[in-house]
Amino acid sequence: MTTLSPYDSMTPVTRAAYRAKAAAADLAPLPRAVKDDALLAIADALEVRTSEIVEANAKDVAKAREAGTSEAIVDRLTLTPERVRAIASDVRDVVALPDPVGEVVRGSTLPNGIDLRQVRVPLGVVGIIYEARPNVTVDAADLCLKSGNAVLLRGSASAYESTTALVRVIRDAVGGSGLPAYAVQLVPGE
Repeated sequence: MTTLSPYDSMTPVTRAAYRAKAAAADLAPLPRAVKDDALLAIADALEVRTSEIVEANAKDVAKAREAGTSEAIVDRLTLTPERVRAIASDVRDVVALPDPVGEVVRGSTLPNGIDLRQVRVPLGVVGIIYEARPNVTVDAADLCLKSGNAVLLRGSASAYESTTALVRVIRDAVGGSGLPAYAVQLVPGE
């Protein structure tokens, strides 16, 4: 007789949310060096796997053109090797930013001697829904990881192949970096 786990009765979206919540708890206390190393691994993986990303994106672009999508939107949807390199460069720029976790925003000492401080901490899980801009997949993921948050991503159906490929590259890159496996996920569905 097989034993059912609590996940078996959940919808795919609910399972993703629970996995993200567990990942967020593991991600939040990680030091800057671990997060930055993961981000550098993402940037490197984007460059190494550019052809895979561009190939997936070509499917989205072809579907958009077949559907009569305006060229302005098709341009926003399109990833070229140059654009993928620019995205990787943007990830490296995020690495250079200070770690927001633990930053004291303000504080004071009360008359009774108690120190009161407002300190930045991760939110936990961030959900982001966005349209036909596959670069947002990486921007959202790297900013969330830098700030110690897990992220659930939901791009538009018009960029499904692109966002799926980008998340696969991101997850493969952070797999050996010390970050939780489910720190970056696509919300299931097309």
